[in-house]
Amino acid sequence: MRRRPRTPSLQRGERLLAWAETADGTLVGGSRDAFHLPGRDPSRLPWQEIAKADWDIDERELHVVEVGTFGEAQVEHRLVLTDPDRLLSLVRERVTASIVVQRHVTVRDRLGARVLGRRAPAGAGPIAWFVDYDAGLDPADPMVVEVVDAALAAARADVGE
Repeated sequence: MRRRPRTPSLQRGERLLAWAETADGTLVGGSRDAFHLPGRDPSRLPWQEIAKADWDIDERELHVVEVGTFGEAQVEHRLVLTDPDRLLSLVRERVTASIVVQRHVTVRDRLGARVLGRRAPAGAGPIAWFVDYDAGLDPADPMVVEVVDAALAAARADVGE
C-alpha cells in the first residue's frame, strides 16, 4: 500500500483519497472536495470548477480544463503523471458527481448550447449554472438568448430551483 503524502493546500479535515506524481516529482492529488495541482494559485481546485478532464494514455498526460467565462480563454493544465490509476478514477468520479443537470438545446440547424448545473459533489452549496455555446452562435443574438433562457428556466425548475 502506498503511503499517503502530505500536501500544504489541504484544508482542515481534508485528506487525499488518491494521488500521483508528475514527471518532475511534484505531487498531484484529489480529496473528496477538490483536485490539488501544482502551478495553480491557489492549488486547490474544487471539482465543480473543472469543465473537463481527459487522459492521454500514450503521452501519460492528464489534461484538465477549468470552467471559464464566455469569451475568455479557459485555463488549462497538462500534467504528465506516473502511476495515476487511482487518481484518474477519482477525477472521473468526482467531476461527474458535480454535474446536477446537463442538457443540450438546439438553437438553429445543428448549432446549440449546453446548459449545465453543477455543485460540489457532496451536495453542499448552491447550484452554479453555466452555458457552453457551440462555435458559430452569438450569445447576444435575441433568438439565442430566448432559447437559452427557456432551457435554463426548465433546468432550474426540474431541480426545484
